Amino acid sequence: MPMEDDDRPRKKISHEIGQDLSLLSVEELTERVALLKTEIARLEEAATKKRASRDAANSIFKS
Repeated sequence: MPMEDDDRPRKKISHEIGQDLSLLSVEELTERVALLKTEIARLEEAATKKRASRDAANSIFKS
């Protein structure tokens, strides 16, 4: 019995900055945009937490 496309495990989405995009489908490009937006949000959250920690430390040592 042939396997349906939906039954096969999906390849993990990854993206390399600067890679050739010409061979990717619109669906693949859309998936990568979603992946990168999620990663941007994660990076922004980490930066916010680090800024808060730095500001808290600075307020202690400036007193």
